[in-house]
Amino acid sequence: MDKPIIGVLPLVDEERESYWMLPGYFEGVLEAGGIPIMLPLIYDEKDLNRLVNEFNGFIFTGGPDIDPKYYNAAVETDNVKTCEPRDKMEILFARKAIESGKPILGICRGLQLINVALGGTLYQDLPSQRKSDLNHSQEKPYDKPIHDVVLDKTGGLYELLSRDSLGVNSCHHQGIKELAPGLSSMAVATDGLVEAFEMKERNFLWGLQWHPEFMQKVSQPSRDIFKKFINSCK
Repeated sequence: MDKPIIGVLPLVDEERESYWMLPGYFEGVLEAGGIPIMLPLIYDEKDLNRLVNEFNGFIFTGGPDIDPKYYNAAVETDNVKTCEPRDKMEILFARKAIESGKPILGICRGLQLINVALGGTLYQDLPSQRKSDLNHSQEKPYDKPIHDVVLDKTGGLYELLSRDSLGVNSCHHQGIKELAPGLSSMAVATDGLVEAFEMKERNFLWGLQWHPEFMQKVSQPSRDIFKKFINSCK
């Protein structure tokens, strides 16, 4: 069987007018048996449909905040940093990819983006809007876990890893406020914040708030997650 081709949503530096990619996304896919290809930012409906048809699965990557207008809210804090080109393309593309039924893995911003695309909402700034003793935005090195998440025993992540909790890294200041209809929590931080979700009764649609691409070299659970995703794309 040919290796599945995975479309990876690009990271964007607007100041430098560039697309770029962290190697961990590609390395996680390659080690798990897939071929990663970074996608462009495009907005034409026909072009987006073609991308959905051409690839076997998709990774929605980390990055800046999602503009609150996409979940019908006003900006409430002064540290919301957005990227309109990504928001515009990824909301459209996520809905098309989800409708296609093809496997999807959302990481950090990717989890938040999928939640918003399906009708969920976000905390715009966790430190000011949801007080917690947990550090959700660690400093380097990013391959070290900084807090635990508790796995739901009815969820796919527990089925994959066969463990009650998992140490994860954490590099975000926004997070899920209301989980979108159709999504089920797979893991929560010890302060109750949803850190992973799935859409049950479909091949594979997972969102993770942490970053397995930073941990895949040192973390077997991170490698297992990439392997599960790639196997679902075959």
